[in-house]
Amino acid sequence: MNIALAKRLVWCLVGCFMSAHSITWAAEQRMEPEVVKLALQINGDPVEVTAHLYKPQGDGPFPLVIFSHGRASSPADRARLSQPILGGHANYWLKQGVAVVAPVRPGYGDTGGIDRENSFARWSGTTCNSNPDFTEISGQSRETIRATHEWAQHQPWVRKDRILLEGQSAGGLATVAAGALNLPGVVGLVNFAGGSGGNPERSPGQSCRPDNLTKTYGALGAQVKVPSLWLYAENDLYWGAEAPRQWHAAFLAGGSDSLLVQTPPLAGHDGHRLLARGGRMWSGPLNAFVQKIGLTSR
Repeated sequence: MNIALAKRLVWCLVGCFMSAHSITWAAEQRMEPEVVKLALQINGDPVEVTAHLYKPQGDGPFPLVIFSHGRASSPADRARLSQPILGGHANYWLKQGVAVVAPVRPGYGDTGGIDRENSFARWSGTTCNSNPDFTEISGQSRETIRATHEWAQHQPWVRKDRILLEGQSAGGLATVAAGALNLPGVVGLVNFAGGSGGNPERSPGQSCRPDNLTKTYGALGAQVKVPSLWLYAENDLYWGAEAPRQWHAAFLAGGSDSLLVQTPPLAGHDGHRLLARGGRMWSGPLNAFVQKIGLTSR
């Protein structure tokens, strides 16, 4: 064996060892959630809410993200909801020293109970024949965020002046609606593909009465006092490309400080899965937003 070939072989073996070591290290470093039961008051009623909790090591206090999950299209899938936040995204926050709590809202998963978030969108082919009240829907869904925020105020490990609200899809709409409550210590909102009334099977790229949601977002924009970041992909099969622009424009017109980042199409995937599949697209804007609002500042 000549010397050059031997060197290449040695470096190949070293590289393989380092790659395997890095994979093992990453696996060891990835934290799993603590599944907890939160005794919350939602709409005046006591509710035991299942939640996934991620905490950095130590006593804190830590900045906190309250994450709100999306909504599956079928009752069976909503009943099976078991992961209110992707583990990878929760660990994105943990690496920055930020704790995460992701409650399972009533009507979903192990929390169960009455589903109060139904838009009652009714479709005839590609035409929606109903008139959803998205203000009512978002008002219902934000109550779990409000109650979780109240719970967080009593946790000694939470930094009360560094709370971020974040949500995906229906949870993104709920997050913006909760922002309108101007809860103490909330420094910003992150809306991933937020909306309601989509039907990618029957009407890909066109949701039910997006004009109704434009009005809802417009009203919320006059109430939210903290900065927000909206993240959508152009090939979102729930909303399409144009509706999120209109929603955000209406929100901005209300006077809120907000930035819409609409990424190029998510190659090979429904753009509605931006959070799960488009980390390289959203991590830069989200990192910049975290710096802007001082979430991790001392």
